[in-house]
Amino acid sequence: MEIKVLGTGCPKCKTLEKITNDAVQKLGISANVSKVEDIVDIMNYGVMRTPALVINGKVVLSGRIPSENELNEILTSNK
Repeated sequence: MEIKVLGTGCPKCKTLEKITNDAVQKLGISANVSKVEDIVDIMNYGVMRTPALVINGKVVLSGRIPSENELNEILTSNK
């Protein structure tokens, strides 16, 4: 699974990256989590509000930080 956290480095973006890494580890999901900070790359995904979460090339969340349960559901349903 390829997971990208889109964000320019704001506190919310850093929080999403941390909770995503924590959830992947907790759920035992084999995934490569990376951070995309380049604004042009972020806009190429059609994202206008960060933070955003991209799984396997598909934007699954944008503009907010999900609850732990919501993030777990997003990760398990997009394996």
